[in-house]
Amino acid sequence: MTFDALGERALDTATARGAVFADVRFEVVRAERIEVRNGVVASLCDTTSRGYGIRALVNGAWGFAASSDLSEAAIDLTAARAVQIAGAAAEVARNRIGEAPARAYVDRYATPVERAPESIPLGERVSLLLEAEKSLHVGPQITVGRAWIDLWHTDKIYRSTIGSRIAQSIRQTGCGLQALAVGNDDVQIRTYPGDVGLYKSGGWEIVSEAALRENAARIGEEAVELLGAPQCPAGTFDLILGGSQVSLQMHESCGHPAELDRVLGWEANFSGVSFLTVEELGKLKYGSEHVTIVIDNTIPQGLATVGYDDEGTKSVASDVIRNGRLVGYEMSNDTARMLGRQSNGCVRAQSWEFVPMIRMCNLNLLPGKTPFEHLFDDVDDGIYMESNRSWSIDDHRLNFQFGCEIAWEVKNGKRGRMLRNPTYGGVTPVFWNSCDAVADERSWRAWGTPNCGKGEPMQTGRTAQCASPARFRNVNVGVGYRG
Repeated sequence: MTFDALGERALDTATARGAVFADVRFEVVRAERIEVRNGVVASLCDTTSRGYGIRALVNGAWGFAASSDLSEAAIDLTAARAVQIAGAAAEVARNRIGEAPARAYVDRYATPVERAPESIPLGERVSLLLEAEKSLHVGPQITVGRAWIDLWHTDKIYRSTIGSRIAQSIRQTGCGLQALAVGNDDVQIRTYPGDVGLYKSGGWEIVSEAALRENAARIGEEAVELLGAPQCPAGTFDLILGGSQVSLQMHESCGHPAELDRVLGWEANFSGVSFLTVEELGKLKYGSEHVTIVIDNTIPQGLATVGYDDEGTKSVASDVIRNGRLVGYEMSNDTARMLGRQSNGCVRAQSWEFVPMIRMCNLNLLPGKTPFEHLFDDVDDGIYMESNRSWSIDDHRLNFQFGCEIAWEVKNGKRGRMLRNPTYGGVTPVFWNSCDAVADERSWRAWGTPNCGKGEPMQTGRTAQCASPARFRNVNVGVGYRG
């Protein structure tokens, strides 16, 4: 029996058992990882997972069940279980807000791919990593070198009782390098690209774009140089952040607090709440006029780019922050209706066996008009930082501190000596209101995060925070600085 037939059977069973709406999501997920460490292939994994998850709606409450058994009996049992769970939830729910989606779609989507990763022989992939990792070892101070490639291919079929029939083929690719240097009673790390590697939707062209071999020696040299670099000073400085660091700053201080389930308090027992409350919508001055942050799950090569989310909602673009003001959230169908809005397609599950939930997807800081090199022009006394090394933020996403792998002193508009162990901190809206320039589209990049965690049980999501470097005035810099 084909999955089309099995999917229809699941929907028929759920309806017969009392569901007013049901959907079924079938997935086949292939994940490949190659990692080289100190000249040895340390990891070579190729796994495939397949199964389905069924959602059922009963009296305004949702139930979910999943299985990898594709027999007709298992389909019936899983659908019945989803309805049973929904019924039990309806008996205890304080608010029954669930409704069927307003619109059905019949469509197909496939990630644009210039070169399929499977067309690259395994030996060629391994050789690339071995050569790049070897180039990290520029001196005896490099005690650990790493190079890796991650490949994901997800085939997904979605069916619903209102008539949605959606097939998607999603490809995501990532790779990176890391050098660890030891010396002078210190340990320093340099990662490339950014702080986790380069992760995007697409095929082998993402690995080619990263240019691992071409950049490996430089990354190793920077790790060694950091061992002898002066400590980043503490004080109030103008701060320029590289694009990947802006990406993480946005992820932690805008992406998570703008998840509407978190705003509504549904994650308070585990992940915390949000200062971006509904009462502040349209009022809060989150940042300066230079700060516009948009959810756009359609952008080319965004790691979270898909045609439809896991509720069957078509991907769209919508504002979270417009010219510094809070104007929107990442939403599901149910939470959007609570605000009198429509979902912007931000519901995802880690895989077929997990319940879909609101997730950060492609969160984009729109580029400004300033060329990157001119961000330095009128900085008399500042710091330029790249590549996150550590982060801490409170459960309201207000007070934060970040550490970067590397920094440079900026004096009289020029980048000067390298600095080690740079950190900075602040309060989210104060920090973003201090932004007085965002670099232009030439340095704008779709930085992907392959390991964003959320939920109970924990789910790992693949998100993107697309950004250019940006400049912030009068920021608290340095460990122990109190102002």
